[in-house]
Amino acid sequence: MSERNELPVVSVITVNHRGVDDTITCLRALRDELDYPADRLELICVDNASGGEAAGIRAAVPEATVVESAENLGFAGGCNLGARDARGQVLAFLNNDARPDPRWARSAVAVLRAEPTVGAVASKVLDWEGEHIDFVDGGLTWFGMGYKRHAGETDDGSHDAPRDVLFGTGSALFVRAELFGALDGFDERFFMFYEDVDLGWRLNLRGWRVRYEPDSLAHHRHHSSMAGVASSREYYLLERNALAALYKNVSDETLAKALPAALALAVRRSTARGEVDPTQLEMTRRPTGPESDTVDISRDTLAGVLAIDRFVELLPSLKRSREVEQQARTRSDADLVPLMRKAMEPAYPLPDYLAAHEALVDAFDLNGVFGRSRRVAVITGDAITERMAGPAIRAWHTADVLAREHEVRLISVNSRVSVTDSAFPVFQTRPRDLTTHVEWADIVILQGHVLEMVPGLKHLDSTKVVICDVYDPMHLELLEQGRDTDDERRAKDLQGVTRILNTQLRRGDFFLCASERQRHFWLGHLASLGRLTPSVYDDDPTVRSLMSVVPFGLSSVPPRRTGPAIRAAETGIGSDDKVVLWAGGVYSWFDPLTLLHAVHQLSERRDGVRLFFLGMKHPNPDVPEMGMADRTRQLSDRLGLTDEQVFFNETWVPYDRRQNYLLDADCGVTTHFEHVETTFAFRTRVLDYLWAGLPVVTTDGDSFADLVRREGLGLVVPAEDPRALAEALERVLYDEDFAAGCRDRIAEVRQRFTWESVLAPLTEFCRDPRPAADRLEASAPLVRTPPLKRSEVVRRDIDLVREYLESGGPKELARRATGRLKRLVDERLRGRG
Repeated sequence: MSERNELPVVSVITVNHRGVDDTITCLRALRDELDYPADRLELICVDNASGGEAAGIRAAVPEATVVESAENLGFAGGCNLGARDARGQVLAFLNNDARPDPRWARSAVAVLRAEPTVGAVASKVLDWEGEHIDFVDGGLTWFGMGYKRHAGETDDGSHDAPRDVLFGTGSALFVRAELFGALDGFDERFFMFYEDVDLGWRLNLRGWRVRYEPDSLAHHRHHSSMAGVASSREYYLLERNALAALYKNVSDETLAKALPAALALAVRRSTARGEVDPTQLEMTRRPTGPESDTVDISRDTLAGVLAIDRFVELLPSLKRSREVEQQARTRSDADLVPLMRKAMEPAYPLPDYLAAHEALVDAFDLNGVFGRSRRVAVITGDAITERMAGPAIRAWHTADVLAREHEVRLISVNSRVSVTDSAFPVFQTRPRDLTTHVEWADIVILQGHVLEMVPGLKHLDSTKVVICDVYDPMHLELLEQGRDTDDERRAKDLQGVTRILNTQLRRGDFFLCASERQRHFWLGHLASLGRLTPSVYDDDPTVRSLMSVVPFGLSSVPPRRTGPAIRAAETGIGSDDKVVLWAGGVYSWFDPLTLLHAVHQLSERRDGVRLFFLGMKHPNPDVPEMGMADRTRQLSDRLGLTDEQVFFNETWVPYDRRQNYLLDADCGVTTHFEHVETTFAFRTRVLDYLWAGLPVVTTDGDSFADLVRREGLGLVVPAEDPRALAEALERVLYDEDFAAGCRDRIAEVRQRFTWESVLAPLTEFCRDPRPAADRLEASAPLVRTPPLKRSEVVRRDIDLVREYLESGGPKELARRATGRLKRLVDERLRGRG
């Protein structure tokens, strides 16, 4: 089947009102620059009573269908008029002062085709120059005002992960045509402003999803259509339409509290905006002489009052619309709170207004109505400083992603916490003080030994939702790490770590691991501890709602150089040298020794090979240096490689400067031994190689080796084979075509490993957190096994006697009988207790 037949017809609708130059520029860009088959594209321009501009548009872009309206229908009415005669299966709305990226339509259509539950696709919208954000996410306040989150911020690539949103901006939005018709399109009573918020709200209430797709990109000259229009008119529309959207879409229970509070807040917003003295009519403020019946009030103040007046005028028709929406809804208000992002956001930074907002929220218990943001405590035992190791990095990004929807605290029990800038509060606390943070939180996410520090949280009858991040199989690491200690201590340490992990596995409501291999490993643990019960299995036969894969992630912002690194005069590594980067620490479970031998072999036939170890000492001084680091230095010296072909950074590179080192490298390497730790390990720093587009050379045996081999991201070699490793390094470094092919595939694969993507299972769980199915109270079997009749008991006992005699004779029968008598006695004693 040809591509033409696989793609739906897209009808692009733009509305013109006295903006003919912008409109022609927009239509020509759609016609000439869009990467979409011309015969599958329909251009529709609605001229909103512009006074003769329609003829100019027809002449400039004859391919467009121009629909003329005798009156100004506003944005909402204009779009609906264009949609009525559109022939496309997909409707695309684009402001006349916007221009699309070539893949604007194709990327949005791909989402609609791939995900049948997506009813609309919200484009990413930047300013005309492509530097600042216009739309990447939508928020909604409890009083009905929608807003563009991150608007005006610099576009640094951090919003380039798709996500579900409450609404998209009408300046660049795709909707299934049949669905748009079923919803009667945009609400024309809005005229302009919030008609897109209302549409997205209604879509979500009916069970449809609105999906933000960053590859569907458009550029917008924000509000050029409002040039010359007084701000009071905009305020009026925003106030009126917010009330209308709120009235139509919230449930009866929510409306009873939210609407009176929203009306009162609209008045206070207007008086605060216009700096009106609210006490001027108090009897105690009467003048001594005659007073006037008139007072000067700005139109900015009047906007709110008139908006309420017009809202009242619209109530009869809005009531009918409300009945339709409430009957059609399939989702609750609470279901949509996460999509509102920050529902309790005051929105305006005016002191008098903020005081009223706080008073109304308290008086009407609006936190209870809309559900305050969930409180999430992310707790780590690692140092949180500019030099962070894997556990702290993972905790940091977990907090960062969850803070976009929840109230999050990142807490470390390590004494080394130093943070200058974060979107969430970071606390350093003593283990004995953790209880305060745990009591504050609705959800606790923990790593390592943290659960041992909060005894009350360990109890199985605790109602707190606990998420255990077991991406690091500590007991398997200890098998290798403990080789440097005496036998007795090694055995005790392993026993202690295993006990700590078992406690987590018995207590947790949700578990995170780093790979499918790990998931299989941990499922075995859970089964042995009795956690894979019928209730857990029946609730979710995949058991992914209990144990889900959350790999280590990488930033969605591409690495950008901020300073010199490896290729600097003081390092002795030149601009033409080929740099092999070891990006993590040097620990006992790694095999840098084979790598040194491989580099030694390769240097005998290639002059410019350089190996750089990024960090020899762990950033947390509490973690002692392992023997492998010293053995690595000694072997390098013995082979004559140190400061010639091999270079050691003895400290630890700050996390926010590591990209400079990655960008100086030609490939990334990780080598390890063949043992059980390798089988279930997840080499976190390998993600940095993908982030920087570095081909990877790795030893076989772990999950990353599987990924590199499957996706063609580099080369996989056998363990402890210096010759094979040298040949792999040589090919990656000197075969330019091969390396370029690896980089192309890395560019595709790394999108799957952004923190936003890998943390999706955790994000979903936190939106609807609940205890694991086997930890619910009153979870006794609904149907019990009926007790045996006396004759059946006798028959069973006779069968057992025969079985014991056949299997072990009289001794086996006596042993079994003794055991049974002991159990009966124990049961009697427990019954009396």
